[in-house]
Amino acid sequence: MAKKTLLSKEEILHLAKLAGLTISDSQLEKLPNDLSSVIEYMSKIKTLDTTGVKETSQVTNLKNVFREDIIEKDRMLTQEETLSNAKSTYNGYFKVKAIFDE
Repeated sequence: MAKKTLLSKEEILHLAKLAGLTISDSQLEKLPNDLSSVIEYMSKIKTLDTTGVKETSQVTNLKNVFREDIIEKDRMLTQEETLSNAKSTYNGYFKVKAIFDE
C-alpha cells in the first residue's frame, strides 16, 4: 500500500474557508490524518473496471415530475378583488413602504 499523503493544515483551512466552515484547533489537529484516510479510501474507485456500465444521471427513472402549467380562470381573482383588502394601492398595484434607502 502506498504511503498516504497528508493534507496540510493550510490546505484544510483553505477547504474550510471555501465550505464556510469554522475549524477549532483540536479539529485542525485531527483533520489532516482523517481527511487523508478518506481520500485514500475513495481513490480505490479509480481501480474499478467500469467497462459496460452505463452512465447514470438520475436513478428514479422519472421523466417529468412537473404538471402542465394550466391557468384555472375560475380560481383567479380580478385585480379589483385582489386589491380590495390592501391598506394602500397606487395605479392598480399594492403600495408598500420602501425597504431600501435612496
